[in-house]
Amino acid sequence: MNKRSSVFSALTVDVEDYFHVAAFERNITPADWDSLPARVEKNTTRLLDLFDTHQAKATFFMLGWVAERFPALVRDIQQRGHEVASHGYNHSKATSQTPEEFLQDVSRAKSLLEDLTGNAVNGYRAPSFSIGKTNEWAFTSLKQAGYLYSSSTYPVVHDLYGTPDWPQQPYLRTEGIWECPMPVLSMAGRQLPIAGGGYFRLLPYWLSRHFISRYVQQKDIPYMFYCHPWEIDPEQPRITDAPLKSRFRHYVNLSKMEAKIGCLLQDFNWRSVNEVYQPYFQS
Repeated sequence: MNKRSSVFSALTVDVEDYFHVAAFERNITPADWDSLPARVEKNTTRLLDLFDTHQAKATFFMLGWVAERFPALVRDIQQRGHEVASHGYNHSKATSQTPEEFLQDVSRAKSLLEDLTGNAVNGYRAPSFSIGKTNEWAFTSLKQAGYLYSSSTYPVVHDLYGTPDWPQQPYLRTEGIWECPMPVLSMAGRQLPIAGGGYFRLLPYWLSRHFISRYVQQKDIPYMFYCHPWEIDPEQPRITDAPLKSRFRHYVNLSKMEAKIGCLLQDFNWRSVNEVYQPYFQS
């Protein structure tokens, strides 16, 4: 790709540390978090610097636990012109919480982030895309907490999450909140996940670029990419007692990720969810 696409896509970062991930939840409990070496501030700042280099703006879905311990990081994200959104407080899957627990978690995170930034927090993303048919009540809780939009569903078949028969375009739910699902590409009768994360680390960059370019050219809805700060940190501590599948998913190609993101920033134009999806939110 010799020239950038003229279309703006949504760049998103789920701000959590390596020990928060669901892949290690059987090995590391929340009680362990404060005793582990935190790397999220340094890694997020590296992403911020990389985004600055390419004049890219993003939405940072902040974990409340992180924001509480690194308030200067939240303010830095805002001051650099990015959108601060919520990833909940405790990185608990929505499917593992009661409606009351979920409402408390998302309200706590929203209030904390708004106190730090002085701005309304409009967006939320559930850990592990954990909103689906079994807990649609979560959208009612998000509306009640005051969110404008969610980006918590992925219309693919996956062993850990997925809503393959739900809409692939942004839509206003009956609960009164917008849902902006992760992008998929339909190929050979399947919905291919092309939004980033582990798939982006696993595939060669030229193939990911091809899929994203095809999506941008064919679809009249925005493309959205996501990553995590720990994905650019090959020096992070290794959780050696985790299952092999979990370790593979988490550690594959960490050393290549930062350069891949740099290529992505160069080849496409990036703005926050709030900006890219504004035509939907105003309709």
